[in-house]
Amino acid sequence: MDYKTSGVDVEAGRAFINRIKSSVEGTHRPEVIGGLGGFGGLMRLPEGLSKPILVAGTDGVGTKLELAQEYQAHFGVGLDLVAMCVNDVITSGASPLFFLDYIATGVLGPEAMAEVVEGIAEGCLKSGCALLGGETAEMPGFYPPGSYDLAGFCVAVVEESCMVDGHKVKAGDQILGVASSGAHSNGFSLIRKVLQMTGANESSYFGQKKLSLIEALLEPTTIYAPLVKDFLLEQVPIHGMAHITGGGLPENLPRCLPLGVRPFVDVMTWERPELFQWLQQAGEIPERDLWHTFNLGVGFCLVLASEAVEDAIQICRNHRLEAWPIGRVEESLASDEGGVVGLPI
Repeated sequence: MDYKTSGVDVEAGRAFINRIKSSVEGTHRPEVIGGLGGFGGLMRLPEGLSKPILVAGTDGVGTKLELAQEYQAHFGVGLDLVAMCVNDVITSGASPLFFLDYIATGVLGPEAMAEVVEGIAEGCLKSGCALLGGETAEMPGFYPPGSYDLAGFCVAVVEESCMVDGHKVKAGDQILGVASSGAHSNGFSLIRKVLQMTGANESSYFGQKKLSLIEALLEPTTIYAPLVKDFLLEQVPIHGMAHITGGGLPENLPRCLPLGVRPFVDVMTWERPELFQWLQQAGEIPERDLWHTFNLGVGFCLVLASEAVEDAIQICRNHRLEAWPIGRVEESLASDEGGVVGLPI
């Protein structure tokens, strides 16, 4: 008995590495040292920083992978993986430096795995970070054939004096919501349950424009790094930022605010996207669960002085992202329980 007989195809692994090599190396920044294939990725810190602070984050794509594997949307979940990590670290005002991925699979399918890594590479290019390395683990008997799981790791850097940590936030600041591209990569255990209950599939449509339900659900997560790095931090003073992921606005927006203040959100300032309307109606999802599971159309939040709001909105639009004021920062009392004021839950 040899290794291939036990379920691990080393030759397929080599072919996979050769397939992805150009995509990976195409993401390399000038600070990267060496090429693909070492035991560790090497990278210098960018020049010109007097007190660099490293910001690290890790995440996965969750059970969106189940839907993506069913409908062969491998490239998109590669983008999702980068977005979920990068969108977290940029909330500190940091610029993504490098990204690492971990792919675990039952039986290596070189074509599908290559599409995933090509999606990861595309996400890294959009984020301005190097895909510095990764690991693909073939684990027959542990994962079913054709199934895989993803994890991502991102490191970013920010000058200490430029770090966004919420200390500038004050009562009266405005909260700007930046549009999401859909459900992003959160709530898919509930989404898949709704699909199972309703029998919805690739032939199902929703909304006035009769859009494909599956395509809308598999739309990759928006990467906000270019907007934050190249536009807003250079032109608009940002006091706080929040990535609206699992837990929605109620759990994520307060994370970027200091003690003594609380966020107020006016839910009448935007229309709930039809995708979430369909999910709520088809699944009979309670309002509270909806808010605590999905972003409901707001994928990222900016906290800034009121006089900077119009400039920020215009910058977002120039970057093909819709943004609008969704609320404000208020003073809070010691007796306040925290959370977001104004939500219908």
